[in-house]
Amino acid sequence: MTQDPIETPARLIAAAREAARHAHAPYSRFAVGAALLMTDGSLITGANVENASYGLSLCAETVAIATASAAGRLREVVAVGVIGGAMDADGRATGTAPVSPCGRCRQVLNEAAQLGGRDLAVHCGGAEGDAIASYRLSELLPHAFGPADLGIG
Repeated sequence: MTQDPIETPARLIAAAREAARHAHAPYSRFAVGAALLMTDGSLITGANVENASYGLSLCAETVAIATASAAGRLREVVAVGVIGGAMDADGRATGTAPVSPCGRCRQVLNEAAQLGGRDLAVHCGGAEGDAIASYRLSELLPHAFGPADLGIG
């Protein structure tokens, strides 16, 4: 049951917001959630996980992609929803401005996109509110380097 990835931004943003509730972000106090839409319509989510050794921190999109890969489903990613916002005193993400994947995450998402032969839909939302900005991954990461450049895919 493949869903049109452009028709599902609200579902992805809602799942990303739920995932952000589980963010471990004691240093930046910026919670991020991500949700991947798979070819069968199911969702895989991730939240950012910070570490006292900052370089070891993981972005929400990377966590979700790693989860998909661990399940043998890396080639099945169709779309992604991402939200983020500063955490309030109760640890909830706040803010209405849409948040897009960082450069590293765009590259990680590109791996799944190229392996699956897709140009992923990327839906960006705020921790709160209705604003959603939708893009194709190729718009966010033009001239991307990936598996195809190595003769893989």
